Amino acid sequence: MGSFSSPLSGLLAAQNQLQSVSNNLANIDTDGYKDQTLAFSDIFSQTTSTNGSGDPLQVGFGVSVASTDSNFTEGNLNATGSAANMALNGNGFFVTQGANGTQDYTRAGDFTTNNAGELTTPSGQLLLGYPAVNGVVNTSAGLQPMQVGNVVSPAAASTTIGVTANLSSTTAIGGSGGSSALAVFDSLGTQHNLTVSYTKTAANTWTYSVSVPSADITGGVGSTTVVGSGTLNFNSSGILTSTTSVTPISIPTLADGATSPLTLAGPFGTALAPTVTQFASANSTSASSTDGYASGALQNYSVQPDGTIEGTFAGGNSMALGQVAVASFANVQGLANTGNNNFQPTAASGGAVVGVAGTGGRATVVGGSVEQSNVDIATEFAKLIVAQQAYSANAKSVTTFNQISQATIAMLQ
Repeated sequence: MGSFSSPLSGLLAAQNQLQSVSNNLANIDTDGYKDQTLAFSDIFSQTTSTNGSGDPLQVGFGVSVASTDSNFTEGNLNATGSAANMALNGNGFFVTQGANGTQDYTRAGDFTTNNAGELTTPSGQLLLGYPAVNGVVNTSAGLQPMQVGNVVSPAAASTTIGVTANLSSTTAIGGSGGSSALAVFDSLGTQHNLTVSYTKTAANTWTYSVSVPSADITGGVGSTTVVGSGTLNFNSSGILTSTTSVTPISIPTLADGATSPLTLAGPFGTALAPTVTQFASANSTSASSTDGYASGALQNYSVQPDGTIEGTFAGGNSMALGQVAVASFANVQGLANTGNNNFQPTAASGGAVVGVAGTGGRATVVGGSVEQSNVDIATEFAKLIVAQQAYSANAKSVTTFNQISQATIAMLQ
């Protein structure tokens, strides 16, 4: 009998609803999982006749699944403490790439590193972003796997030095004001230890000389070689007013073959904002600074809100390793769920618009965290009860139609 088709479609719809709810509950601890809900619609009703007013008399033929809607609201962010983990705070998806080169899109940021030092998903897909060369990110380049291992920073030669010191005003003329030690680096990352020595030549006047070990210089003679000098002039309040007779600091041909001469601005009155004073307190050097550093292996890294992966190296410097890309879609409900927390664009979703995190309405990146599933267990249990009751009701309809069928057959016997 055709009467069976309506309750059977109801049984199938309830079964699909139960399957959807059970799938949500099964993924309650899946990072980045988005709760799914089924939407139903009635099957086209057949017009059998019309009444006296001309209104159609219609009988429905059951129910069917109209759509599967994913709830893309953001789940809670859970701090994991793992530098490789990331979460998106806002709209968007991470971009990953499988072994076959296909790009997928995911909200799950439980990344780890493979043996090549690349960030990957648990299933082995590579996290993509914009590459960085010598710490400069190129957002115009094509997307590349994010590398956070086997990275060594190049050395950077020092260009500027600074000293913060006090030269005691009680020092006798001709006396020493002590010395300041500074470590600078050449183009190969070799450290050279400079010494700044001070001699009081008159009231409120000091000369200084900058020396380097002669062994650092090709053909160096003696233990040290003077590579810079000048005169410091103070006022009666002990404040430096001028530097005169300054010979710029220039280290000649370096013995290790680095680029030479190594020319340095400073150590007084430079952009590094050093301070030298002449007060009655003891001679002292409280700080020194330089902008160079040695080469070194990557020690650790962190992810900034704009997706930049900032690495810290053994040489003491920091630089960008790359920048994680974020993709957005015109219609996220049109995305196809392909499993493993991945989505693929369809004609309904539109193509991926990939860009920098925090721009164009895209989410920002939260480092050291993952986004949890947004499944609400109370809501799912309520849906589970409704689906169970719907299944029982439709099963009762099938039983009733079966009884009617048996009664009809009995009438023919």
